[in-house]
Amino acid sequence: MKVLVTGTEGYLGCLLPPLLIKRGHEVLGVDTGFYKVGWLYNGTETTAQTLNKDIRHITTEDLQGVEAIVHMAELSNDPTGQLAPNITYDINHKGSVRLANLAKAAGIRRFVYMSSCSVYGVATEGDVTEASPVNPQTAYAECKALVERDLTAMADDNFSPTFMRNATAFGASPRMRFDIVLNNLAGLAWTTKEIKMTSDGTPWRPLVHALDICKAIICALGAPRDIIHNQIFNVGDTAHNYQVREIAEIVAEAFPGCQVSFGDSGSDNRSYRVSFEKINSTLPGFKCEWDARRGAKQLFELFSGIQMTADVFTSRGFTRLKQLEYLLQTGQLDKDFFWNQPK
Repeated sequence: MKVLVTGTEGYLGCLLPPLLIKRGHEVLGVDTGFYKVGWLYNGTETTAQTLNKDIRHITTEDLQGVEAIVHMAELSNDPTGQLAPNITYDINHKGSVRLANLAKAAGIRRFVYMSSCSVYGVATEGDVTEASPVNPQTAYAECKALVERDLTAMADDNFSPTFMRNATAFGASPRMRFDIVLNNLAGLAWTTKEIKMTSDGTPWRPLVHALDICKAIICALGAPRDIIHNQIFNVGDTAHNYQVREIAEIVAEAFPGCQVSFGDSGSDNRSYRVSFEKINSTLPGFKCEWDARRGAKQLFELFSGIQMTADVFTSRGFTRLKQLEYLLQTGQLDKDFFWNQPK
């Protein structure tokens, strides 16, 4: 199968193509290159041919011969989404729906969309399921919900969208991110030997390892159509719902000498526990192989191996908001987040 993967120079996007290629798929990547500077270690055996292109500029010609699309190239995480909400909607909502329309017109039957459990926002009544109402709190989460809505309406006998509502990702990736909770806490534990929480750590977050997200995508691409057609899957494991304070304690245990402290109730009111029973019972071959403890140990071993420094941990290449602010401040991106030509 020829698979187009958008965002192949991202945290998840660089991990997926080698796994697909190993399974005999032909992979074409697309990435605009915002985060090209962020490369933590050499950890991929193969890379996919990648078009250096904004998803808003993808054409029908780019899709020739493609049989499935895995779409993950959006402005990612809540702080980045709030940097320029209008551009977030332009890329994450309109750009994603435009790509799906191109795919449908080109006869591409499978479209796997990387959504997020953040669409649940604040949920206080038990573990939310795919049938629970969404309650997005940010531009990033709202765009995920809008794309789900619009692509659901597009589904028919010839076009099968699948929505992967990923839990919060963690774990090692060559295109590392230190702006997601477990990875960030691990970086603090390594560089400062202290995790000093400003909140009380009581909010709930579901976690899923980056490689388990890739596994879910591979399973969705290989599943019979009737299982994945126009379906939403929460991606993770119900046992891997953690309070933020528990994540901090797990990380501290994996990093010798790290101290943990907590503050008062924070201003971030997002809290949700998620049920992952559907994906584990209906998507053939899927089961998470990583939990937070194994992931924290993986990061300790990685940081030890590359002798990671505080300067690397705090550098802009590994934090989405810092890198985008830099590109805007230096005039490399225009107000619409398109590349400017060097003067």
